[in-house]
Amino acid sequence: MPLFALADCNNFFASCERVFAPHLNNRPVVVLSNNDGCVIARSAEAKALGIKMGQPAFECAGLFRKHQVAVFSSNYALYGDMSARVMATLAGLVPRIEVYSIDEAFMLLDGLPGDPTARARDIRAEVLQRTGLPISIGLGTTKTLAKAANRYAKTNPACSGVCSLAGHPDPDLILSRIAIEDVWGIGRRHSARLKARGVTHAAAFKALPAEWVRKAMTVVGLHTLLELQGVPCIPLENGPAAKKSIVSSRSFGKPVTSRAELAEALASHAARAGEKLRAQGSVTACLMAFIQTSHFIQGRPAYSGAFSQVLPVATSHTPDLIRAAHSALSRIFKPGLDYKKAGVMLSGLERADQRQLSLLDLPPLDRPRNKPLMRTMDAINARWGKETLRLAATGIERLWRMKQGRRSPLYTTVWGELAEVRA
Repeated sequence: MPLFALADCNNFFASCERVFAPHLNNRPVVVLSNNDGCVIARSAEAKALGIKMGQPAFECAGLFRKHQVAVFSSNYALYGDMSARVMATLAGLVPRIEVYSIDEAFMLLDGLPGDPTARARDIRAEVLQRTGLPISIGLGTTKTLAKAANRYAKTNPACSGVCSLAGHPDPDLILSRIAIEDVWGIGRRHSARLKARGVTHAAAFKALPAEWVRKAMTVVGLHTLLELQGVPCIPLENGPAAKKSIVSSRSFGKPVTSRAELAEALASHAARAGEKLRAQGSVTACLMAFIQTSHFIQGRPAYSGAFSQVLPVATSHTPDLIRAAHSALSRIFKPGLDYKKAGVMLSGLERADQRQLSLLDLPPLDRPRNKPLMRTMDAINARWGKETLRLAATGIERLWRMKQGRRSPLYTTVWGELAEVRA
């Protein structure tokens, strides 16, 4: 029987901010979304104040001042780097790992010596020592049970961050404390339907007839049921599945009216999407560019324009993607409007080494030097920091960029923003 563990960073974004500002320990901390709009992360102290996830920041301004809440703009470069450090630490401590999200990873603990719960506590301590980030770990004979155990560990201080349902004398006691809407694999629609049937927690769902679950919730629901019963149905993945589409978009920090600024923004998004495309070894056959005005300006109808540009040859070459984005912009731009958001979506993705070529394109339209050029550019940016090298089409001043008035320094990815230590 396999033994799964789920490691989940506690209040990840807020915890990342505290690593480099330890004076914030025990003080409420929140992180805001793009353009400092809404709350997207809260420390335990902020949650206790009643600050809700997704709540607009302006609604909380008085609460922030009254309780001296530390407020940060989202710092995705920092969070991504800290996530990579956590995952690298976990990968060095267990036989196999599946990175599930930026702050979660499934692990297999099969074959490790000693008591699994004690081993999980050692892993938790090691991650805290190496990264400064607290994590919770749940153990179970299936991924769904590990997920449930992790949720219980995070909400029950008596667990000290670790809970195991593997070999537990009464696992239903813990499952009865997991609300049905919090069970992994059960969405909002199914949880409402189950509550109407009187099923309010994981233990009650576990006792349902398999035939009814299969009919009402399809095979996905049946797998969740079997996993709660201890039957593994969801294996550990060796790596994340390649995305079928890639989107890069952001709201502007201020309204944008000029076509030149929109062209810069779309070029920047096309470049970012190209990086993601190459990272998974894919090429794209179609790029869609879109621009939008605000929906909240009274007296002005909202406008949203989008155009899909089919590429002559599937590619991941950034200049080709930028040209396609600019071509699409010429079809959708309307002068005199205040644009609030722009972005690109890449679709028709396929593996770069298996792409379909046209019989009419001999040789292919993309030149042999394109691939090593992009590879070199990606390597330099990975080594020296995001956008160390970038195309001029993506802009210099970039006055349209999103607001980050409360962003913490890029402590781990920019030399000029390294933390200073004074003895």
